[in-house]
Amino acid sequence: MGKLGNATAKAELGRATWKLLHTMTLRFPEHPNDDERDALKSFFHLASRLYPCGECAAEFQLLLKKFPPQTSSRRAASLWLCALHNQVNERLGKPEFDCAHLEEKYDCGCGDESIVVVEPGTIKGG
Repeated sequence: MGKLGNATAKAELGRATWKLLHTMTLRFPEHPNDDERDALKSFFHLASRLYPCGECAAEFQLLLKKFPPQTSSRRAASLWLCALHNQVNERLGKPEFDCAHLEEKYDCGCGDESIVVVEPGTIKGG
């Protein structure tokens, strides 16, 4: 994909993408089976290849190599993504998001079970 020249469109796309990704990880099963784990990993890798902003896609691919997706549980996936999001925020000079408040910002209200993510961690990897 090429460079996305319109800064307003790029920012809007980024916010929408983070909302989608965070909502997905917050709705991910707490005890996923192997197929669910593989699907989430594949989704992140495919999204990094198909993302409409070329420079963003390239950065996302580098981050995925350095910090592979964590899919052992809802908590692992959501905290991994939050830490990844904070890597991007740091690179862009934006404030760090407090990962203890994910469910407050990104709960879609689209499920019956409550979302609980506690004890934020850091990304593990190279």
